[in-house]
Amino acid sequence: MSLRSCCHRTNPAFNTRCFTSRNSSTSAKIIFRDSGSAEFLTATANASSLPRLNRLPEVSGDIFSRANVGKSSLLNAVLGRRGLLFISKKAGRTQTLNFFRVGPHPGKLVVVDSPGYGSRGRSEWGALFNHYITNREELRRIYILFSAPHGLRDTDEAMLAELDAQVQASGGTKFTVQAIITRADQLRATGREQVERMKDAIFQAAPTCLPPIITACPPRGLPFGIDLVRKSITDSCGL
Repeated sequence: MSLRSCCHRTNPAFNTRCFTSRNSSTSAKIIFRDSGSAEFLTATANASSLPRLNRLPEVSGDIFSRANVGKSSLLNAVLGRRGLLFISKKAGRTQTLNFFRVGPHPGKLVVVDSPGYGSRGRSEWGALFNHYITNREELRRIYILFSAPHGLRDTDEAMLAELDAQVQASGGTKFTVQAIITRADQLRATGREQVERMKDAIFQAAPTCLPPIITACPPRGLPFGIDLVRKSITDSCGL
């Protein structure tokens, strides 16, 4: 069985109970089809200067910065513009909230590239991101990324639990959380077992976390899982 087939079989995002709407798939294709319209809007390092962007719905990507999980490669693939986000070999490069518009002006939604939460957990998460997810009315979903070869670590599980507590406290009315497993192309023969362990660990740490989407953006070869991420984004934004 190929790695791609294994990932498709083990990815709960392919479960029809979670993804049954053909209309939402069509909507995602329409919104993301004009890759040239994806555009960097602004960046902020200060909670007092968070922009108001026509009140477009927003999704945010939050990563574990000690391990390079391929966030920039994934977001470039999702937005359809190679090089829109700088790809660094050094983890934790993102230090600001970076806002990217999706869709021709005035846009359909905003993707927010956010700082990772660091190797020691919430103490490095920062007041900026904490303020953002606590107060941002436009925020619809937080995506938390994990590297398939690295698996989950204690800090990852702690952050999942923290986000899960916020979702439960609001009854999911403020935002939802979904995991994305990246770099699945780097898994070896035991990759299926690794993915299953990660899925179990995610659910144990955060029962409200939506089923993980498995992705890969290899330097050479075709990416996979990108359409599912796009569909999840449009679904979360009610588009």
